[in-house]
Amino acid sequence: MGLNMKNFDFGDIKLGMSAELVRQFTDEDVRLFAHVTGDNNPVHLDDEYAGKSMFKKKIAHGMLSASLFSALLGTQLPGNGAIYISQSLKFKRPVYIGSTVTACVTVKSVDAERRRVVLETVGRVDGQIVVEGEAEMLVPQGES
Repeated sequence: MGLNMKNFDFGDIKLGMSAELVRQFTDEDVRLFAHVTGDNNPVHLDDEYAGKSMFKKKIAHGMLSASLFSALLGTQLPGNGAIYISQSLKFKRPVYIGSTVTACVTVKSVDAERRRVVLETVGRVDGQIVVEGEAEMLVPQGES
């Protein structure tokens, strides 16, 4: 599972920098997420129920896909020590169990005075956007 841990100082972050994470969500991942969060909606856990839904089969929690952004932001860009300030999300398509999600974060703006960075957050399955939004992060100054 090893994430590529990075630690960018605020001054190292530039417009257009990006990081990516790819994860396949299994039935066990969805069950563990449901257990941890308490979100036991049967559209995620029950084949029969999900089969009668608009999705026709079980889907992963939207927040499970969005959680990849948190992993990227906290371990890669901006990285260790960065603090989540806000995150907007729009869920565009379902993520079916067994799907592979590619999450990407890209620096959109840098506010040096407040040490804030705004990043575009996009998750795709087979090239199609499944979740998108924007994150604002507070980035440590560094030891210089």
